[in-house]
Amino acid sequence: MSKKRVYEIARELGVPSKELIQALAEMGMPGLKAVNTVDEEEAEVIRELFLEHKGQSTVEGAEGEGIPTPVAVEPAPAKQKPKVGEPRPPVVAVLGHIDHGKTTLLDTIRKTHVTQQEAGGITQSIGAYQAEVDGRLITFIDTPGHKAFTAMRARGAQVTDIAVLVVAADDGVMAQTLEAIDHIKAAGVPMIVAINKIDKPEANPDRVRQELAQLGYTPEDWGGDTIMVPVSALTGEGVQDLLEMILLVADMEDIRGDPGGELDAIVIESHMDTARGAVATVIVKNGTLRERDIIVVGTTWGRIRALVDHQGKRIKEAGPGTPVQILGLEDVPPAGERVELVRKPNQAKALVEERRRKALEARRVARPLMTFEDLFEAAQRKRLAVVLKAESMGALDAARLELGTIETEGVDLDVLHAGVGPINESDILLVASVEDAQPLVVGFGVKVDPKARRAADERGIPVRTYDIIYDLTQDIERAMKRLLGPEFVEVKVGEAEVLKTFDIDGVGRVAGCVVRSGKVVRGARVKVLRLGEEVFVGEIGSLKRFAQDVREVQAGRECGIRIRDYDRVQVGDILEIYTLEEVPA
Repeated sequence: MSKKRVYEIARELGVPSKELIQALAEMGMPGLKAVNTVDEEEAEVIRELFLEHKGQSTVEGAEGEGIPTPVAVEPAPAKQKPKVGEPRPPVVAVLGHIDHGKTTLLDTIRKTHVTQQEAGGITQSIGAYQAEVDGRLITFIDTPGHKAFTAMRARGAQVTDIAVLVVAADDGVMAQTLEAIDHIKAAGVPMIVAINKIDKPEANPDRVRQELAQLGYTPEDWGGDTIMVPVSALTGEGVQDLLEMILLVADMEDIRGDPGGELDAIVIESHMDTARGAVATVIVKNGTLRERDIIVVGTTWGRIRALVDHQGKRIKEAGPGTPVQILGLEDVPPAGERVELVRKPNQAKALVEERRRKALEARRVARPLMTFEDLFEAAQRKRLAVVLKAESMGALDAARLELGTIETEGVDLDVLHAGVGPINESDILLVASVEDAQPLVVGFGVKVDPKARRAADERGIPVRTYDIIYDLTQDIERAMKRLLGPEFVEVKVGEAEVLKTFDIDGVGRVAGCVVRSGKVVRGARVKVLRLGEEVFVGEIGSLKRFAQDVREVQAGRECGIRIRDYDRVQVGDILEIYTLEEVPA
């Protein structure tokens, strides 16, 4: 008997998998997932239930064919937000450990699912390409590695819709696998796991599933939510399944773009070509780019001279989900910059000149690297985002265990990534890409490589290294407490009684007082009490004794007190003098 997956039935019915699964749950069939396999009999039940849910039931016609007939019960009108735009190709990034087959997988997809051109049959590499699967397109970013993935995010650009994590079935989860997972998690995009190298004799896909399940990513066929597809990038086995899963996730995420909407296009790669000048590969996520458009990209601009697709063909326009090379820019823009449409060349020039001027000023007044002592002086948010690196797995486990014991009420400690090895540029880019948090990179028994140091200096990211684990945890705890800001308590230092008042031109009212207890201190806080009730709280602006400015006056002595911004002090008022003392948060 033939088998079908739930998402295939949804496709036959012309609805997203998510809608079908939700309808079945409401009709008494909960727990189904899009990748579940059912036999033809179960598939027919699913079709009938869905049609019934939609206000139709299937009856046998004269010829024995199923004819949809309206049901008497009128369904309640669904309240749904209007969908903007139309479904567009999802943009997919492939990440994973260096030797686990990312590049081979991308090459295999390119060779088997990209329509080759007649001339030479060679697909041009522009940093991205589109694969055709069952009549639909998927855009792959052909720059594997989480450094490129995060560099774009560090500039505020979220180009990727779905991430594919490649894990070798013979190696399992490695240090860079964990790093890639942390980068995907920080990006907040759906993740599909490709368990690669299943053609190898020593391959053990279940070991990979187990290791990922221990990290909180339980496979769907084990009852979890993480799609895992066994593949061989070398032989092509399972690659079609992987592509179908990508389209399934795209359907569930309802990825859309509006060709007539506001332009959202992001640079993923750029270089200077000796013949063609500055060349930038961009992916259009919304709107449309056209030849002759005037664009601004960061601190450069130009009129689009030509648009070239991933097959080297010149095209007139590029809509949502399309990767395309742009020719005609003045200079090479960095990855992650957004492409902006402007109306006139003069407008573009003015915008670019203003940005260049601001960039120059920013370099002149370079943001200094903060010391640990003043790191959180101006902190307004209560989240500490940390990247932790250690010299070995044992040292890393020990450091993570110690960090897990730190508790500071009102402050969250978010370990974005914990890995083995020196602090590198990717670590800096990851922590720089996080919003609404104070960033910090710490190392235990490791060094900071020069590129990472430069990146940290440019972005003002604090980096600290330690040889003693106690010092590391103590500083992290101190940093979290500083995020709360200082707490103060009032400490009474003295009391004075107003005997006389003097109104002096240009100065205001001065109170002639005798200090009844303690002392009066210039600059201290003061409460004015009248008949036992507090009538004003302020600060001592000046303190005099025999016309001389003094710092303090002790009990039993007379003095003249001027209260800042208060000219209504009266004879008989009692002045309570106090200071504010900071206490640990």
